[in-house]
Amino acid sequence: MNSYLLNRQLGTISHQGLARAQNQRLLESLQANSKVQFRNRGSSGNQGNTAHAAGVASIAIDRFEGRYLLSGGADSSVSIWDLEAAQASDDGSFIHTPLAKALRTSTTESLGITHVSFYPFDSLAFLTSGYDRTLKVFSSETLQASGTFDLGSTVYSHATSNIASHLLIACASQHPAVKLVDLQSGSSTHSLAGHAGSVLSVSWHPKNEHILASGATDGTCRLWDIRRSASSLGVLDFDDSVGLGGYDAIGTGARRRERGKAHNGAVNGITWSEDGRFMITMGHDERMRVWQMTTGGNTLVNFGPSLKNTLTTTLTPLIPPAYLSAPGTDTIYYPNPGEILALDLHNGRLLKKLRAPALQKPQSGRSIGNLSTRITSMAWRAHTVELYSAHGDGTIRAWCPWTDDDDVGDREGVEDDDQHREDDETAERKRKRDELDHIVQDLTKKRVTYS
Repeated sequence: MNSYLLNRQLGTISHQGLARAQNQRLLESLQANSKVQFRNRGSSGNQGNTAHAAGVASIAIDRFEGRYLLSGGADSSVSIWDLEAAQASDDGSFIHTPLAKALRTSTTESLGITHVSFYPFDSLAFLTSGYDRTLKVFSSETLQASGTFDLGSTVYSHATSNIASHLLIACASQHPAVKLVDLQSGSSTHSLAGHAGSVLSVSWHPKNEHILASGATDGTCRLWDIRRSASSLGVLDFDDSVGLGGYDAIGTGARRRERGKAHNGAVNGITWSEDGRFMITMGHDERMRVWQMTTGGNTLVNFGPSLKNTLTTTLTPLIPPAYLSAPGTDTIYYPNPGEILALDLHNGRLLKKLRAPALQKPQSGRSIGNLSTRITSMAWRAHTVELYSAHGDGTIRAWCPWTDDDDVGDREGVEDDDQHREDDETAERKRKRDELDHIVQDLTKKRVTYS
């Protein structure tokens, strides 16, 4: 890093190059921050360090300030946390307690939440979906539901568009059709039929507000244009590395492909790159595939045999903001049981394994696939280099950069503490020695008597 600072001072590199190098350095040094803890108020006993007693199903961070974290529990509870309002404890850790929480958001039974997200244009509202077959809209201030949509089947996930002029929420449920809910009219507008199994994941295109991708248990990943009467644009085929050409980056004018599978198993995760050029899908064949979306072809990137994916719940990897990495060197974080894998998006190389101390060694009798070791959701904090993860054991963990400079500062702090400790020990020994000398002098000096 000193060479970058020198070159910047000499004017041989731009300030953008220096910032990119520093961001890349911080990104590569991410690790678990055990000093940051999320605890519910009044929690005690074995639940003293948990955010939700029954497990955390999903988390989200507002994209405007990057300050507020929303978490949904497997017991239908919801909490909002202020990431800038931690309280320091005696052991040096920083404790987050919820600003507000609702112990039960399911009106019928304590049916768990599957997905939470902030309203795309205002963090004063958020959405939840869950096993109670509903999509709900809540106020972030009162945690009271302002709208409820009954979809008739378990809702595995929902998706909102950050750029759209419409207010359509795409919902993935047990029904084989993608359901669109219009928040403006307060009704379910229409369904996108084409899958032959339950829909597990949906995701909007980051640059085109009318393009939607969905994955289902039939192993297919479909693309939709919601403006068309026959909305389906076709499916992705993992055997096709060439793809179908078109007039633009979204396949306009391309021939349709109605046969083919994206995975040999259920597709339970979809995410886009920030520029929309690539789409990443996850499947129960324990493969993660990268698709070139200008043609829809499989890039054939191989991420190796270490990926684990066996549950029907939504599994969504995370791509950090593009400004943190140099062009062509995108990193993707995959939530494996007990660890987060940092992988190169374009060549599949394993860059780093992120492991929290509590997850490295599961308790006796528990396998690594146990629900308590499962990472259920991840969220990136805006304007910083910080990653947050939700876990099946009820905890929320923070992942922060730790560089060589931090090691030097930590060693200096330890040396200062050692010096203070040595000074205190020296003073204590001197006090004891003075007291002993005083006692010896009283016993050995000649006694003087007065008559």
